Amino acid sequence: MSDSKKVHKYFAQPIFQYQLESYERHNQDLKKYIYNAYNEDPNGLSRSNQGGWHSKPFNLKDKSSAPFIFFQSIQKYVADVFKEYGWLYVPGKVNLTEMWAIINKKNNFNIEHTHPNNYLSAAYYVNAPENCGSFIVTNPNSVSRERITASERKTEFNQNIAQIKPKEGDLLLFPAYLPHSVGMNLSDEDRIVISFNVDILK
Repeated sequence: MSDSKKVHKYFAQPIFQYQLESYERHNQDLKKYIYNAYNEDPNGLSRSNQGGWHSKPFNLKDKSSAPFIFFQSIQKYVADVFKEYGWLYVPGKVNLTEMWAIINKKNNFNIEHTHPNNYLSAAYYVNAPENCGSFIVTNPNSVSRERITASERKTEFNQNIAQIKPKEGDLLLFPAYLPHSVGMNLSDEDRIVISFNVDILK
C-alpha cells in the first residue's frame, strides 16, 4: 500500500437539520390551524400517506395565517441552505411552490417518494412524540443497491439507507430528488408534520 493516500468525497446527499427558535409558539398556532383544516376537510388527499391525513395545499395568500407567519420566520434557514450549497440566493427568486400538513395517527406511515420539479423539500415537526417514526432517506443512486457486499461496520460509503429521529421543532431541509419516507407511528399521539417545496424562479 502506498504511503500517500487521498480520499475524494463527491456527490454528498445533505439533510440540513435545524431546531427552530420559539418553536413552541409556532407549533401552538400551527396545531390549531392544521386541526381546523382537518375538521373542515377530513378526507384530505391521498399521496404518500398510508393511513393518516394529508391536507390540501395551504392557502398562503392570507398573510395573517399561521403557515405564512411560520414560513416567513424560517427564511433564514432556507438562505443558510443556499449558502451551504453555494447557490445564488435572490429572495425574489426563491419560490415556495406548495405547503401542506400530514397527521399520522398510530400505525400510519408514509411510503418512499420524491418531490419532483423543485430544488429543496422540507419536513417540519409540529408534534413528534416518542416512537412516532423516523425520517428515512435512501441513496438516490439506485446502481449502488444492485450488488451489496457484507460490511464489517457502517460508514458513509456503504450505507444506502439512513434515519433521523425527529424532535418537536425540528426542521429538515433536503434536496427534493432525495427518496424519503417516514416510519410507522408507534405512539398513541398524532405525529404532525408540515412539508413544503422550494423552487428557484428563472
